[in-house]
Amino acid sequence: MSSQPSPAPETPALSLTERRKAATQLDIARAASELFTEYGPDGTTAEDIARRAGVALRTFYRYFRNKQDAVGPLLAAGGDRWRALLAATEPGTALPEALEKAIEESLSAPDEHAAEGFQQTRALLRAAVDDPALRAVWYRVNQESEERLIPVVARLAGPDADPLEARLAAAAATAAIRIALESWAETDATAGGPGSPAELAVRCLRQLMGGMRPLLAEGEA
Repeated sequence: MSSQPSPAPETPALSLTERRKAATQLDIARAASELFTEYGPDGTTAEDIARRAGVALRTFYRYFRNKQDAVGPLLAAGGDRWRALLAATEPGTALPEALEKAIEESLSAPDEHAAEGFQQTRALLRAAVDDPALRAVWYRVNQESEERLIPVVARLAGPDADPLEARLAAAAATAAIRIALESWAETDATAGGPGSPAELAVRCLRQLMGGMRPLLAEGEA
């Protein structure tokens, strides 16, 4: 396995229109999350979300199919951040260690703002237990994150890596984070320390990737 991954491809800069679209979607997602936390999905309508976000109802439906779908951008934000951290991994780092480091950093809660974000995720995951549509959004977000992770993992693993191993590593990492967040949401543990998302995710990753470590670390010595 090559220990010198090629540079990550640059992400094309978003146009002003694309940035405005993304900002509007995130505003709507935050409004939906707030209302779901306050009133639950059953007590919230698309009209309520549009009103809270300060947009017309037609704008809401331009971006989202239903009220549950509206929280998708918020749930996906964490995955976007951790993939970027992984892509920036120092060359020569063995893949299992790179995955752990990116997970720990992305799931840490260094300040009050980050801690509030985790509490928001906890509220959504708790609401999803009794809301199949909201749960489907969560699973879709994770599936999309896994698919976007595969080329990042493959690049870090090197040109001689088995594509199946790279795909399994991406699936394991995605599952580790998903299961950790779901398990944490069922508790009252804080966002940092024992029982935190970061601690649980690393435990899950080590369990899932235990048998893959020798293969994925080949050629790193």
